[in-house]
Amino acid sequence: MAGPLDTLIALPGVSAAVEDARETCTALRWHPALRRRIPEAATESRVRGARASAALDGAEFAVDLVRDLMRGAVAWPDPIGPLEQGLRSAVLATAETERMGSQVRSSPAGALARLHVAASAGVADPDDVGRPRVAGQDSRELVELGPAPEAGHAAERMRAVASLVADPQGAPVLVLAAVAHAEIATARPFVRGNAVVARAFERAILIDGGVDPTGVAVPEWGHGRQGAVDYLGALSAYATGSTDGVRLWLIHCAEAVAAGAQEGGRICDAVLAGRLN
Repeated sequence: MAGPLDTLIALPGVSAAVEDARETCTALRWHPALRRRIPEAATESRVRGARASAALDGAEFAVDLVRDLMRGAVAWPDPIGPLEQGLRSAVLATAETERMGSQVRSSPAGALARLHVAASAGVADPDDVGRPRVAGQDSRELVELGPAPEAGHAAERMRAVASLVADPQGAPVLVLAAVAHAEIATARPFVRGNAVVARAFERAILIDGGVDPTGVAVPEWGHGRQGAVDYLGALSAYATGSTDGVRLWLIHCAEAVAAGAQEGGRICDAVLAGRLN
């Protein structure tokens, strides 16, 4: 029986891009640093992933500062400014993926809620933390993609995402992660924090689904390697709903994962050399 994502895999160029990303991630697993130093490399991946995720939302910071903030060597400013708050949202959501495990499959809606709690801490109204928008609430994020769908339609799309993640029916994990990422970003089910949650959810799917079981690849870096304009352009293409737009997004995601695995290899090299930078 054909799965719901089978037609996407058959789009021109998608299968080849997905296979290239899978092979690049497989090669990463054999890096000598991952024989004994997975925790160290995975921690640095989350540092660089959080930094890249924040940068895609316009909050750019030096990697040394992000590393120090994540390990508690430097305190967050008080009061915190909007750019620092953007970074903190990315840091907390990316860090939460470490503890998610199989929940992303067994309870996708619960996993999304957890990520949103992390991403929206200190940003969203307390009544909106960890729960989707309700009738009458809007999201003013990602305006480049057009107006956010009304809350009921966004909720319906998130139920479809949760169903797909829980039962992908043989779809490649990377395609599943790409569709989930795009659906969250374009439907904007939350008042705030949608893009950060979308990227963290993609990371969690890639880890739990076995594409990047060590969590050392940096897909967020891959998405931003050519700048936020390229990333938003690919999301905008998906948002059109056209076959070519969806194809463009899927290839963008596959290339981002492959690039993120290459960045993971550089992390492993630095771990072995004892010089993270």
